[in-house]
Amino acid sequence: MPIRNPRELFVTLLSHVRHGTERSAGIYKELSELAQNPEIQEALAGRAFVSQQDLEKLDEVFKLIGEKPVALPERLQEVFVEDFRKEAAEIQSPEARRLFVLAKANQLSHLRTAEYATLVAAAELAGHHGVGVLLESCLADHLIFAERTKRLIQRVLEARIAARAST
Repeated sequence: MPIRNPRELFVTLLSHVRHGTERSAGIYKELSELAQNPEIQEALAGRAFVSQQDLEKLDEVFKLIGEKPVALPERLQEVFVEDFRKEAAEIQSPEARRLFVLAKANQLSHLRTAEYATLVAAAELAGHHGVGVLLESCLADHLIFAERTKRLIQRVLEARIAARAST
């Protein structure tokens, strides 16, 4: 699909983020099941819920700009999920699996964070302040999740260190 102007580029990027956000909710649920740790499962279930709210915000953005999402080929997340499943199947250690799940969740969130940051800047440049507010709230959700994930990773590592010290 040829992109002829900045508005079409914005709609294309926004469509990509919307599709990715829609798919992310399912990915977070799958990551949650693999974690086999109540604390991580709860955090990922919360992230899946917030993804659904972000989806509603993105739909509102499309309404505000008077556009509809465009259809795009989405191979990036499909490859992400395929690779995740293959790699996860080989991990036997519960601790390693928890770290792997958190690393993948963090990776997915950082990808989306970069997309939102770009869209916020584009919305501001175009003078769409309401759109900027909605996109920035989605960006904030991802930044908060990244911080939460970092703390969960620290807890998993601290538990491992404590277990080693006690033996």
